[in-house]
Amino acid sequence: MGAKRPPGRHRRGDASRATYREVIAIREFRALWYGQGLSLLGDQLAQVALAVLVFDRTGSPLATAAVYALTYLPSIVGGPLLAGLADRFARRGVMLTCDLARAALVAAMAMPGMPFWALCSLVFLVVLLSAPFSAARAALLPEVLEGDAYVIGSALQNMTNQAVQMLGFAAGGALIATMGPYRALAIDAATFLGSALILVSGVRRRPAAHHEDSKPSMWTMTTAGARLVFGSRKLRTLVLFAWLCGFYILPEGIAAPYAAKLATGTLPVPVITGLLMAAMPTGTVVGAFLFSRFVAPARRLRLMGWMAMLSCAPLIVTAFRPPLAVVLGAWVLSGIGGAYQLAANAAFVQSVPPERRAQAFGLVQSGLMAAQGIGILVGGFAAERLGPEPVVALAGIMGVISAAVLAMIWTESQGDKATQVRAEATV
Repeated sequence: MGAKRPPGRHRRGDASRATYREVIAIREFRALWYGQGLSLLGDQLAQVALAVLVFDRTGSPLATAAVYALTYLPSIVGGPLLAGLADRFARRGVMLTCDLARAALVAAMAMPGMPFWALCSLVFLVVLLSAPFSAARAALLPEVLEGDAYVIGSALQNMTNQAVQMLGFAAGGALIATMGPYRALAIDAATFLGSALILVSGVRRRPAAHHEDSKPSMWTMTTAGARLVFGSRKLRTLVLFAWLCGFYILPEGIAAPYAAKLATGTLPVPVITGLLMAAMPTGTVVGAFLFSRFVAPARRLRLMGWMAMLSCAPLIVTAFRPPLAVVLGAWVLSGIGGAYQLAANAAFVQSVPPERRAQAFGLVQSGLMAAQGIGILVGGFAAERLGPEPVVALAGIMGVISAAVLAMIWTESQGDKATQVRAEATV
């Protein structure tokens, strides 16, 4: 008799290719997918509502930008410490607790008359709780899907993120103009409750990853996770591949001043800004679908370095100050190249022990947020002095160089592994 498979878990050999239909048919994955999409849509609506609310109340662009910056800071600071909760406790329970707590906090934000300092504090706490939630979800997904099914599931989630981002930014302003920012925040609170309900009904209970009676402290787990991630050459390279996004995300942070440069009177500047901000997410959706659907699992790892360079190389064309159509095409192509993150993510998951995944993902996610935040901050500072076109081109050049170095390190490590396997086979 063969061993029974846990319900809802998809097992598949690493060499075989999964399909979207097979992955979507898995009930637990659908629950994680639907819950993620629902809460993300609410978050996008809340981001626009919060910006409108703060600016209307203070009239200060600096205050509005400061509140937006709070969406980066908690993940950078709290991610490495709080992500380990998803290894200490049952991951579904961590996600449910975070959803319910965030629903209560956002509901408090939706109360008219909330003082500005209290609003900032609530924003900080809401984003802080996203660290253990995201780590738990990222660590739980490989327990639901295996092999190429995990890559397909990751691609679906990635495409959902980008599609929701485009939809949220496009429709958020119109909805808030109709219902007002407070009602939009109330809808965001409801999406967290909906996500919790979906998780309860669709994801089965699992024990905590750490089974020992005496669980290690959070600081011990954090330092152990850092040693695991950065002590391995392979994991360190994969993490740097992930953080490479700081280069090709930078243009989105200066889309508004770039739009002003591209404006010719045919389209309003806000419309051009929206088109620029939507270009890379559009390319990412296309690239994730093509890369996961038509490229074999083994070939994805071989193409990872080339795709990483593609994510940055098209940005160099902005040095020649091309028209809007060319810029949009270049940014879409850059988004397509960003699909290499699927291969890097899958290789990272396979290399991390299951009981350490949440902590490892938390560290990577914190660095990812830091890379994006620093990239956008530096890009905005440089664009004020040099203009947006050369800054985007410089980001592309530095990104290509960094990607090429990482590609050589990755190819060398893969060659060393193949040599070791052949040597062991001849013994």
